[in-house]
Amino acid sequence: MWFAVSKRRKTPRVADPNKKPKVRDIFVPRPFEGLADEPEWIALRELVPAASAPLRLKPEYAEKYGDRPVTLSTVLPMAWPAMTRSDGRVFVGLQRHVQSGDVSRDLAVAILSALQTEPGGTVAVPALPGEGERLQDILDDGPLDITVHEGFEYWLDESQADDPNVKASLERANASIYPTVRLSAANAAYWCRVPDKGHVRWVLPDEEDAALNALARVSGAGELLLGENTKFAGMFRAHGLLVPVWDIPHEPEAADWEAPLADFAKRYAAALADTAPLDAAARRAKQGLLGRQLTLR
Repeated sequence: MWFAVSKRRKTPRVADPNKKPKVRDIFVPRPFEGLADEPEWIALRELVPAASAPLRLKPEYAEKYGDRPVTLSTVLPMAWPAMTRSDGRVFVGLQRHVQSGDVSRDLAVAILSALQTEPGGTVAVPALPGEGERLQDILDDGPLDITVHEGFEYWLDESQADDPNVKASLERANASIYPTVRLSAANAAYWCRVPDKGHVRWVLPDEEDAALNALARVSGAGELLLGENTKFAGMFRAHGLLVPVWDIPHEPEAADWEAPLADFAKRYAAALADTAPLDAAARRAKQGLLGRQLTLR
């Protein structure tokens, strides 16, 4: 039996002029690649509670926005992505609540948004910035001049110091800080002391596969520790680079770990330069290292 089927004429959709276009988010596994101090950018984002470093804009951006100093900060009050003080200074926060798949783009748009904001005004930063400039496009790049702070008072000018919300955030942030020292034995290496022990953490500058093989060679030779009463706690991947972590005794100060880390850095460099296939001990060590690896975005 046949049935007649009537066809409905499709009504064309009319675009909503008030509807915002969708922003496609693209994940960039190594957002700081190409910057002179890539490991330090990662360390400040993932390892260090309170630190700052001045940033320099490329001449065309400095000319466009005027002489407004820009400071990189590990974190800002209430985890703001950026703020501008009444004296015109701009701060951009590395550690923030909302981020896209490209941290470099996030930070670049935060800097530019702050520069477009009147001194002392509230900076509006989009959650998903879309396509546009990245840090590599807007910064006059070079090694970071890092200052590690014991507290977050460097955030404030006189007007902000009277804001009760900012003061409360400052008190909470200061309470969360644990002692942290930048080590000179290796770039992007930091000592810290938590309640029951200490840590040494080092953001390795090398490609992940090469770094992993070098660590496996050192581990296979039984030379992965930093000395007596230390423990290799594992490693994590952060923004495309590996970060080995050692548990160390609570009492010795940061300076006591400069020599052990320098010795380890020599062993690591020698292993990195070895291009021969991994031997059996190194292959077993590599599997063990992979089993103790975490990944951070």
